[in-house]
Amino acid sequence: MHAPAADAGLLTINASFLIELVTFALMLAILGRWVYPRIVQIAEARQKEIVGQLESAEKARLEAEARLREAEQSLKAAQAQAREVVDGAARSADQLRRELRERAEEDAHRVTERAQSEIEAERRKAIDSLRGEIADLVVAATEKVVVGALDVDRQRQLVEAAVKDVVQAGAAKNGEADGKRKR
Repeated sequence: MHAPAADAGLLTINASFLIELVTFALMLAILGRWVYPRIVQIAEARQKEIVGQLESAEKARLEAEARLREAEQSLKAAQAQAREVVDGAARSADQLRRELRERAEEDAHRVTERAQSEIEAERRKAIDSLRGEIADLVVAATEKVVVGALDVDRQRQLVEAAVKDVVQAGAAKNGEADGKRKR
């Protein structure tokens, strides 16, 4: 007959168990002393790097928005200047109406068309310039944040689509302003 304690599967302390226990404690001490602090240090460094990249991306986005606002202000100034030119041409036409009515109307029409084409050319140039700058800034920021999660072609497609949406929204806003001005 066996002893009841051996049948119940109680823990028996022998040399093998003590060696395993000492080895386990030694392994925990080594991991706690050299491995775990290094892992925590690497994780904290990566977290700081990501936070820095996010801050850089936000700064780049804010700079791009500021440039876009500056371009919109320049566009508005050009439109105001064009309106002043048109108004000046209209006043001149009123002063010369009796003698040169037909000629003054033709000149005012030419000045208006030229001002509008200059505004449109300036607008296109500003939008093209901003589109390129925004795309490059967003791609650079995205590369820093994503670090290879998307290939460059896909990033470029996403950025160009976003820039196109921003440009269309700006064009729609300018179209509404033009419509209100014509009324």
